[in-house]
Amino acid sequence: MSGKWAELLKQIAPNVTRALVFRDPTSAAGIGQFAAVRSVAQSLGVELTPVDVRDTDEIEHVVAAFARPGNGGVIVPPGGTAARRKLIIGLAARYKLPSVYPYRYYIVDGGLISYGPNTHDPVRRAAGYVDRILKGEKPADMPVQAPTKYELVVNLKTAKALGLTLPPSLLATADERIGLLRCMSPLLAHSGHP
Repeated sequence: MSGKWAELLKQIAPNVTRALVFRDPTSAAGIGQFAAVRSVAQSLGVELTPVDVRDTDEIEHVVAAFARPGNGGVIVPPGGTAARRKLIIGLAARYKLPSVYPYRYYIVDGGLISYGPNTHDPVRRAAGYVDRILKGEKPADMPVQAPTKYELVVNLKTAKALGLTLPPSLLATADERIGLLRCMSPLLAHSGHP
């Protein structure tokens, strides 16, 4: 999944040659995700710059400096980024950096595009596990469940603000397009629809 974020960034912004990757360098998962992103990014001609998510001042300074030369984008994996998501989304918008996020709620908050597991699906499936435990099954005997449903979510209002024209093939495969009515409202006003 981590490599998919680099592919999506290049797909939505083909001119991107550099990308910031927010991460927690003390997290084993974060280290593995960065390696996977780097592997795909190198094959796409995208140079990565890691940013530690623990220091708000550093985040602001690094993003401002990174944005100056242009042709940049942002990849935000999970792991330490949720607490700073509004800051990261705001900086990406201010500096007009196309960005890819791990979960839908980043897009609801104004992010551009996300690809990741549906966060509600595991909660729904947990009820079945609770039922099995209440019927006497031992939790240690039950298999660990990985996410089974992944979703692609796009914020069309953010794309418009960034001046991006998203590929029709990407929009066709998106599970959800946020901001569709707001982006289309000028068109609807001229067509006689309410």
